[in-house]
Amino acid sequence: MINCESTALKFRYSSSKKLLEFELLDQTLLPHSEFWIQILNTTQLIECIQSLRVRGAPLIGIAAVFGLAQAATQTKSTDELIKIFQLLYESRPTAVNLMNCLDLMKPLLQEGTDVQKYVDKAVEIFHQDVQLCNSLSHYGSSLIEDGDQIITHCNTGGLATAGLGTALGAILHAHHSGKKIHVYVDETRPLLQGARLTAWELQKHKVPMTLITDNMAAHLMSLKKVTKAFVGSDRIAANGDFANKIGTYGLAVHCHFHKIPFYVVAPSTTVDPDCQNGSHIHIELRKNSEVMGFKGHLGETQWAPANTLCYNPAFDVTPAELTSAWVLETGIFLKKQVDQGIFKKRNQS
Repeated sequence: MINCESTALKFRYSSSKKLLEFELLDQTLLPHSEFWIQILNTTQLIECIQSLRVRGAPLIGIAAVFGLAQAATQTKSTDELIKIFQLLYESRPTAVNLMNCLDLMKPLLQEGTDVQKYVDKAVEIFHQDVQLCNSLSHYGSSLIEDGDQIITHCNTGGLATAGLGTALGAILHAHHSGKKIHVYVDETRPLLQGARLTAWELQKHKVPMTLITDNMAAHLMSLKKVTKAFVGSDRIAANGDFANKIGTYGLAVHCHFHKIPFYVVAPSTTVDPDCQNGSHIHIELRKNSEVMGFKGHLGETQWAPANTLCYNPAFDVTPAELTSAWVLETGIFLKKQVDQGIFKKRNQS
């Protein structure tokens, strides 16, 4: 029996029984309900990815490779598996982890539909992410000092990865190592991943925290309530520009003005050496309804007038010059190293 389990994903496979179980925690129902969805096919998985039932760049990639392994149990046709691979590949455009993780599975498509090979490779990718998170958390927490008041945006913890997390993983590592810290959590409009998910994780780990609306960050900085910022990334360009949840760029501008260190913490699978700079990152646009109101398991409301024109990018791009350092599982990199081409070759340390 093969068993992989994280905060938001469960995968079990019995080779003797040819039985595969794949479950995802429905993150749209957090923090009030912890409901696990049994994934039965690719169509259902893609819906979970696009509706943000599963989210976070690393976890999306991991879910996709387990989905491909599941598809291998359901078809004997290599052509059909290639079609499923492509559907998963195109399910969300901005987070490069999705493409990178599936690319690791791609050679198997030339070898047929041997289920065990797909499962073994998916499990390997899962465990690699756990190790990546451990290394990221170690390096990131070394930048955190006793007494720091840290601001973060969106959710970058165990709900977004197979392990402890990226930016939030660094914060949790610092807390668990005994450093006395306080975290300011941006609510993260329009889908409130900070308020719903990061707050939920920090409470579980008993980390002192305060929830704020996104437009309070600059005010807090003016009062010298913030000493550092830690955020994640969905894609890092070769020049160090990076895409992250909408609102990250504004947070970086505020930090730059107030001379507050601004760190991005992400695995090397997020680095896209083929992307020259941030202007080449495709930004996903989402539904108007997410800006006009909110829909969740407690119901839905619409506060904007009907037929209101909306603009709803899911991500923005933070220029490299606003970033104090990039934290990968291979180390901490400064702007000088990035300018020298450290990201032009993936996984370079």
